[in-house]
Amino acid sequence: MAEDSERTPIRVLTVDDHAMVRDGVTALLARQPDMEAVGEAADGKEAIAQFRALAPDITLMDIQMPGMDGVDAIRAIRGFAPEARILVLTTYPGDAQAVRAIRAGAAGYLLKNCIRKELLDAIRAIHAGRRAMSPDISHSLAEHALDEHLTERELAILRMVAEGHPNKQIAWHLELSPDTIKAHLKNIFAKLGVDDRTHAVTVATRRGFFDR
Repeated sequence: MAEDSERTPIRVLTVDDHAMVRDGVTALLARQPDMEAVGEAADGKEAIAQFRALAPDITLMDIQMPGMDGVDAIRAIRGFAPEARILVLTTYPGDAQAVRAIRAGAAGYLLKNCIRKELLDAIRAIHAGRRAMSPDISHSLAEHALDEHLTERELAILRMVAEGHPNKQIAWHLELSPDTIKAHLKNIFAKLGVDDRTHAVTVATRRGFFDR
């Protein structure tokens, strides 16, 4: 029985809104004697439905998808299946994005530019109960580990700055005074290590504080 168990392939569900990515992963898994592609999903809601139907060993999850995104899908799946082993596979290297995914329950975070061996090794590692992280993500997480976090209010202000709203409009929308918005922006600049609004948005986007 132990030998039969060892020969059972790792059953993988791939969640990505790009069909070419799903097809590529399926083709890669087909060449592995210890892995099997059991299903696909194109968004978070479909991922939840497919997970319920298929109960895969490993779920490869994209982050940025239309409708329900990957982080919300991870949180939902882990809510009814705490044992679910989910590996994020994304193009977005931001440390803030990675933190959200890990807090939601992801066991690993890889970038789509990783080599095939890295992806396969990560699937095997997570199936064995370990974690897997792209080196770039590990470096970014370590680099910003001691940074002071942006508050929800600061993130809301920064999102509106990214959308091109001036301080007065942000103040009106959030029912705050312009001076309060200026004070918040000063704190945001200090936390991100920047000197102006444009640089703040650039850094926040790169680190994954909000969608691109």
